[in-house]
Order: sequence, then C-alpha cells, then structure tokens
Amino acid sequence: MTDFPVDMTVKPEVTAFFDDATNTISYVVKDPNSTSCAIIDSVMDIDYFAGRITYDHADKMIAFVRDNGLTLEWQIETHVHADHLSAAPYIQDALGGKIGIGDKIMVVQETFGKIFNEGTEFQRDGSQFDALFKDGDTYNIGGMKAFAIYTPGHTPACMVHVIGDAAFVGDTLFMPDGGSARADFPGGDAATLYDSIQRVLTLPDDMRLFMCHDYGPNGRDIQWETTVGDEREHNIHVGKGATKEEFVKFRTERDATLAVPKLIIPSLQVNMRAGEMPRDKDGNMVLKVPVNGL
Repeated sequence: MTDFPVDMTVKPEVTAFFDDATNTISYVVKDPNSTSCAIIDSVMDIDYFAGRITYDHADKMIAFVRDNGLTLEWQIETHVHADHLSAAPYIQDALGGKIGIGDKIMVVQETFGKIFNEGTEFQRDGSQFDALFKDGDTYNIGGMKAFAIYTPGHTPACMVHVIGDAAFVGDTLFMPDGGSARADFPGGDAATLYDSIQRVLTLPDDMRLFMCHDYGPNGRDIQWETTVGDEREHNIHVGKGATKEEFVKFRTERDATLAVPKLIIPSLQVNMRAGEMPRDKDGNMVLKVPVNGL
C-alpha cells in the first residue's frame, strides 16, 4: 500500500457504540496524544411506523465525548447508508466538527434525487457536507493523519478511512464469517466491490479493521473488530484467494434473494442530505414513499 501514508506506529483509541435496532456500530476515534477525536457513522433513531425520530444513540456518543473532555473535529460517513439514518447534524449542533463523505456522493444524489422526485431545490453537488474526499485525500485528527481509500461496489460513494493502525471499512467488508455486503443497490456492482476489497486487503496484515455492521452469524456474539490478515485468510467470500469470477457469481446469486432493507426509504432521503430531514414548503419534516420506485 505504498501509494498511501500508512503509519502503523499511530494507535488511535477506538470506542464502539452498537445500535441494536439497525445492527450498526458507530465509533469515537481519539488521538492518543491529544483530546481530538472523530465520530464514524453515527445513528439517528427512528420509529418509522410512528413517524418519530429520537436521539438516544447519538446522545450516548455526545455524553462520552463530553465526559472525557474530547474535542470533536470530524464526523465521517463511510457511505450513504441504506439501513440507518445519520445523526451527524444533531451531533454537530452539540459538539461541532466537520461532516465528511466521499465526493461520489454527487452520483448518489443524482440517482436518488430522481427516484424521490426531489426537484431543482435539492442540491446534487454534495454541498450539504463540509468536506468531500477523493481517493487518497488526507486530513488530520489532532496529531493523527487520516486518509481515505475509494472503495465502490456496495454503493458508488463508499470509502474506507484509515487512521494510524485502524481502518473503518463501512460496508465494504463484514467480519470474516459475515463475508461482504450486497452490491445490488443502484450504482452497486459485485465486480467493482471485489476489486475494492482487494485494495483494502493490501494494507498491512496487522491493520485493525472496524466494521459498520454485524449480525452475529450462526448465533455468535456481536463483533466488530478484526485484522487485514484475518480477513485475507478467513473471509468466507473473498478469503484464501477467492477469484473475482467466484465472488461475482456468489454475490449476484445471493443478492437476488435479499429483501430490501427496512429503513432504505427514510435512510436514503436523510443520508444524502448529510443527516438532515427533508422538509415541505412550510418547513415540516416529511418523508416520501416512491411507489414501485426502488
């Protein structure tokens, strides 16, 4: 991985927050030599059937940052999630920090702006976010240098963020016994996902990898941390040198059997707006349901 500034001597302090409702893991990532930190993939709670949003999960992260005297510098979205809603604006109001995502958010906004009939008032230039990352872009969290790797396939805007000896992989990879994420959303592609995973697997063997989701396959306890070496050796979809042809065949057949994520309709509308709820002409928070649109 000589193209990127990997520094395995930097060991950020990582605290995980698991959301039972969506099987999402959010993280506070702290610079070991300062009070600076980042939050990765936050969650806003929603009772979709009641049309009600709350912030219990985000409040726990806010309390952790405050109780430990930390300074929030960044909120990173690894991609536009289709299974949970981001709480980034709510956390930003409480703690500050820039909200960043991959620059291919514009592709997602263009695709789903049409599906949700958002109209010309919905900006499709990524301007809802404070920072748009390109492949290889770097940024600082205190004294730590982080960088982003472009990893499309699950969605067109997926990125893996590497901070010292820790990488936050979003949905590009799951735990070794979980394999990989689906690639059948608009803009997704199984062959592209395979290539992206191979890029991640060129990182050092002992690089820590942190998952965005875990579902406890075969009844095991929820887990979210592994290593590049463990994934390369044991991942059930790409481990032990699985070929692209094998992966694409499996992923395509598997994806055809999967149900649509329960929160995909609210998640996409909110997350492509950097976590802001859409509003009607009177300023009321509203969500659209496109019939036969997805």
